Amino acid sequence: FSLLPRVLQRKRAFIAGVADDNGYGWAIAKALAASGAEILVGTWVPALNIFETSLRRGKFDESRKLPDGSLMEIVKVYPLDAVYDSPEDVPEDVKTNKRYAGSSNWTVKEAAELVKKEYGSIDILVHSLANGPEVTKPLLETSRSGYLAAISASSYSFVSLLKHFLPIMNPGGASISLTYIASERTIPGYGGGMSSAKAALESDTKVLAFEAGRKGKIRVNTISAGPLGSRAAKAIGFIEKMIEYSYVNAPLQKELLADEVGNTAAFLVSPLASAITGSTVYVDNGLNTMGLAVDSPTVSS
Repeated sequence: FSLLPRVLQRKRAFIAGVADDNGYGWAIAKALAASGAEILVGTWVPALNIFETSLRRGKFDESRKLPDGSLMEIVKVYPLDAVYDSPEDVPEDVKTNKRYAGSSNWTVKEAAELVKKEYGSIDILVHSLANGPEVTKPLLETSRSGYLAAISASSYSFVSLLKHFLPIMNPGGASISLTYIASERTIPGYGGGMSSAKAALESDTKVLAFEAGRKGKIRVNTISAGPLGSRAAKAIGFIEKMIEYSYVNAPLQKELLADEVGNTAAFLVSPLASAITGSTVYVDNGLNTMGLAVDSPTVSS
């Protein structure tokens, strides 16, 4: 039994940033598929082979299960590195890197051109990617290149994706990205300029909602998701503590499930949310509303 009505029938979604079956990107893909959408994904080039092989060999079959018992079908997997807009931007050492060998047309511009050539248009664009090479360093110890890399991979990548995909998005379509409360509250340990990148992403959501709304009748929203123990999040290092903190201090004392973020995304990109744009929607069991940690020794003693 699915909570989701099939409100995305005959819609096509491109989801940038799916490289395994345990993050928010995968959960969003599943929710959109359960709502009737056709799924295309963009996968980071160095992770592409493992992802495609696992998919082909049935390693994800259990997690591909939709509420009606069928398996989510990923119609096409595109190689994508959203740090580069076009082939001219790719440095020589990346071009010759063996992790990129055998893959082509993986810059944002080329991916959009390929999707246009093969499918004509899309209705939904999902940005589920971020990277901060110095995320474990405090902001004061972050290098300029580390900070700019975080902004490039985590914020500008969304601007670039929307810019290149907007011409092939059907009017009435929608775009969505994923953010985190560190954009507006201090989360010690979420460093390397990642907090700044998420703040930029939220600000850009508002500006892009205006520009894409006027230019192509496209809605743009972002989901501020609570902590999830995904593979990507484990890179930050303290995710288990954040999950526990949220469980103890949030208004709803329960584990946050990736599906809950997926369901919200399906709603936001669907006609059910036709007047919602430029919004940051919190899916975090309400943790963002708290101004006091109820488990603090100073409070409980």
